[in-house]
Amino acid sequence: MLDVLVVGGGNAALCAALVAREAGASVMLLEAAPREWRGGNSMHTRNLRCMHDAPQDVLTDAYPEEEFWQDLLKVTAGKTDEALARLVIRESATVRPWMRRHGVRFQPSLSGTLHLSRTNAFFMGGGKALVNAYYRSAEALGVEVRYGSPVQSLELEDGRFVAAHTAQGRIEARTCVLASGGFESNRDWLREAWGQNAQGEWTADNFVIRGTRFNQGTLLKDLIAQGADAIGDPTQAHMVAIDARAPLYDGGIVTRVDCVSLGMMVNRDARRFYDEGEDFWPKRYAIWGRLVAQQPGQVAHSIIDAKAVGRFMPPVFRGAQADTLPELARQLGLDEQSFMQTINDYNAACRVGTFDHAVLDDCHTEGLTPPKTHWARPIDTAPFYGYTLKPGVTFTYLGARVNAQARVHFGGQPSPNLFVAGEVMAGNVLGQGYTAGVGMTIGTVFGRIAGREAARAAA
Repeated sequence: MLDVLVVGGGNAALCAALVAREAGASVMLLEAAPREWRGGNSMHTRNLRCMHDAPQDVLTDAYPEEEFWQDLLKVTAGKTDEALARLVIRESATVRPWMRRHGVRFQPSLSGTLHLSRTNAFFMGGGKALVNAYYRSAEALGVEVRYGSPVQSLELEDGRFVAAHTAQGRIEARTCVLASGGFESNRDWLREAWGQNAQGEWTADNFVIRGTRFNQGTLLKDLIAQGADAIGDPTQAHMVAIDARAPLYDGGIVTRVDCVSLGMMVNRDARRFYDEGEDFWPKRYAIWGRLVAQQPGQVAHSIIDAKAVGRFMPPVFRGAQADTLPELARQLGLDEQSFMQTINDYNAACRVGTFDHAVLDDCHTEGLTPPKTHWARPIDTAPFYGYTLKPGVTFTYLGARVNAQARVHFGGQPSPNLFVAGEVMAGNVLGQGYTAGVGMTIGTVFGRIAGREAARAAA
């Protein structure tokens, strides 16, 4: 009988498969996608956040455990399991040498990726190169990989894994690692979770899926239906404000618009609705999708002027450009009078000190609701630019509750042979919010743990 069955084909699944195989277990990996689309959302990533107590090759200064924990605690507003979160943080200090052994290469942070040179290690070639390196290593080690093999359901007995059912038949294994992603690609489930807003709109109908179309949440739903303990809010997710022209699936990082903190954001009524300068962009970019989702029509517009150009990573699509603000309003389809009132109120409220986008500077607004806490400068220098944005869902946070061995809980008790990793359990650490690179950290750490524990349980 097969020792370890790994369901999924992204970072967490591959980490589990590699570690289990290194431990001597026989391993089969089932990837729902065809070979050319393998890797799930991981192929769109570019870095992971990792603890370190001193400068390293591509990481500057130190990023100790307590600072990492405080960053995570702040962005989640306390909605995290501290024991599991600290496990992820501590283990993140050990992952890079192992990743290198499996062909992953690192590079310094890219220009325009503010504040990440100390905290995040970037993959040379991005997530696609990482995924390809792991698949090469898996094949060299003798992991059996099957593409185009979605699992339809799990056969469980009292919390024990028995078999997986696929279109090709029933697959038994001594243990199973489920790393098949969240339900972000399941538009019906998103619609059900988000419902209708006050305007009668089905909020999720205007969502764009930033990554793979294959993360349907089929096995997450099956797992919960069979008694697994669930954790997380189905409306909580890594959600980014992305260019409204992005494709429905697989637009990836290049469709993200990173100039929000350098200007102001307005909804379709030309009104501001949140503090654009609340904190550093890597700690806030993943809340803006949710904020836009709460606006009428699930649309917003990021407005900047010439002073902001060159200070952020340019997106793949050019923004609207105009020599005057009224002309920009017309291009964006905004009411000109309302837009100019918002601009004038904002400009008048700006208290410009010493602008520095690399620190929490003293440029702020006074007497404005909502305020802008940092990086507030009048929008007054032509040309002017506007980006129309929609919510872009990266991955959902509803998942299965786990312990430190990545075992799924059923009625508070850990399964003897069913483990989960990656998006399907990220809600244990991420109850809400996000900080750049931590999703890959969770997937890598718990993928390795799940692979190790599955191999032990199969022995």
